[in-house]
Amino acid sequence: MSNNKLFLQTLNSQPSDKVPFWYMRQAGRYLPEYMERRKTAGSFLDLCYSPEFAVEVTLQPLRRYQMDAAILFSDILVVPQALGQHLEFRQGEGPVLTPVDTAEKLALLSMEGFHDHLAPVYETVKRLSTEIPETTTLIGFAGAPWTVATYMVQGHGSPDQAAARSMAFQQEDVFERLIDLLITATSEYLIRQIHQGAEVIQLFDTWAGNLPDDQFRKWAIEPVRRIIENIRAVDKDIPVIGFPRGAGCRYPEYISETGVSAVSIDTTMPLEYVRDNIQPLCPVQGNLDPLLLVAGGEALEKRVIEILDTLGNGPFIFNLGHGIVPQTPPENVARVSEIVKAYRKK
Repeated sequence: MSNNKLFLQTLNSQPSDKVPFWYMRQAGRYLPEYMERRKTAGSFLDLCYSPEFAVEVTLQPLRRYQMDAAILFSDILVVPQALGQHLEFRQGEGPVLTPVDTAEKLALLSMEGFHDHLAPVYETVKRLSTEIPETTTLIGFAGAPWTVATYMVQGHGSPDQAAARSMAFQQEDVFERLIDLLITATSEYLIRQIHQGAEVIQLFDTWAGNLPDDQFRKWAIEPVRRIIENIRAVDKDIPVIGFPRGAGCRYPEYISETGVSAVSIDTTMPLEYVRDNIQPLCPVQGNLDPLLLVAGGEALEKRVIEILDTLGNGPFIFNLGHGIVPQTPPENVARVSEIVKAYRKK
C-alpha cells in the first residue's frame, strides 16, 4: 500500500490536516456519462460483468471530482447469483431473484463454479488497480450476509425484510446454513478482490438496523466477525470498513466485536454522539443526507461544514449516510467536493 494515499493514512489514524472523501454510489445514474455508457453496455448486469465497462464507469466520477477513493462498480447480489440463484434486474422493480425460502431450495446453491462466474469482477479489480490515480485508494466490497440473505429469501427488496426475519425465527437451522454459506462465499470473494489489488474492503449491511435487538449480534455482528477473521488470516493488515446501517447505539458493540478497522455512519447518527462515542474507537466515515445533496444550496453547504467541524479533527472520511440517488444534480456533488478539498483541520 502506498504511503501517499490520504484515505489509507486516515484509516490508519495517521494525522493530516486534510479530510479524504468519496461517495457511496458515486458511479451511477446521476451522471450523464454513465447513462450513455449504460446504453452501450446493455443490462445492468452486463455492465457489472464487463471489465471494460465497469472500469470506465468506476473512473467517471474520479475524473469529475477527484475523490480519494474509487469503489469497484458491481452489486452485492452477484454473490447469490454466483452461488446459483437466478437474478435479474427489471425496469422499475429492481433486483428480482427466485426466493430461497426452504431447505430444498438452499440445497440447490453451491460454491461450484463460484469463482468462474465472478472472474470478470476480479478482472475489473485488477485493471482498476493500475488505472486509478496513484493517490487514489481502491475499495473492494461485498454485502454483509444478513443483508444479502434478506434479498435471497424474499426474492426482492422489501421495507421490513419480513421474509428473512420470519425465516430466522421459524426455520432457524435453515437460515443459519444460508448465513454460513454466505460467510464462506463472501470471504472467498473478498480475498480474491484483495489478491487482484483492492486496498480496502467495505461490507455493506444496509438492513442491519431492522434486526430485533436480540438478533443483532447473531445475524449482523457474528457473520461480519467471521468474514474479517477469514480475511485477516490471509492479509492481516487489510482495512475493513463496516456499514451496519441503522445500528444506532449498537455501533460501539459492532466495532469491538467484529474487528472492523472503521465504520460508515448513517444519517440518523448525531454528530456529537459519533465524535464522543464512536470516533475514539476507530475512524468514521459519513454521514451527509443524500437528499440534502439533491436539494443543494445554503442548507447543504452549512451541513457539510458542520460535519467537517464536528468530526474532522479526529480520524474521519467524508461521505454520505447512504448512496447517491439518481436525481442528484452533478453540480451539487461538485460543490461539496470543493468544500471538502478546501477544508483544513483546526
